[in-house]
Amino acid sequence: MYTQLRETADELAGVLWREHTVYRERGGGVVIRGEHVRRWISLGPTGGKDQALLRAGRLLDGGTTAPARTEVVVDLKAGTAELAAVCRRMLAEVAAVAETAPAQATRAGRTAGSGKPAKQARPGRQRRPGRAARAARPGRPRRERHTSLGSLVVLLCVAGVLGAWLYSLFGGGPGY
Repeated sequence: MYTQLRETADELAGVLWREHTVYRERGGGVVIRGEHVRRWISLGPTGGKDQALLRAGRLLDGGTTAPARTEVVVDLKAGTAELAAVCRRMLAEVAAVAETAPAQATRAGRTAGSGKPAKQARPGRQRRPGRAARAARPGRPRRERHTSLGSLVVLLCVAGVLGAWLYSLFGGGPGY
């Protein structure tokens, strides 16, 4: 079965993408990766003769694969053109889901990359840029850091203790 899946995957990869990588996955299936389109397709055994489970998904940053978005069982006896048409339809569904997911997540009050709620700006005020953005603004010299009041108090206390110790050594004791 693996040989049949590999041959079919090689033919499909040549039809779908000029740049692709075909490799074997752990479950005995074959994966076709299209790095330039950030999508993947896998052909896996289903237990039926001349049938394969066709799955499609997208590639995440760093090259890891996201879980499959669509799955369909296909007949491997069908020609390469028919299988390519099924793959294109599945890849279009994956692309549509990938484009609408960030928009839906931000509309729902969540940031696209995490499950945390997005921070809401106070009405009537603009959000200030972060420290790095403020420091990198052209036309304004960077402000130097100043010693805070708490640090000045600590320094004055240390100087007072040092002064009292020096006074007791050299000038405050009995005159011998």
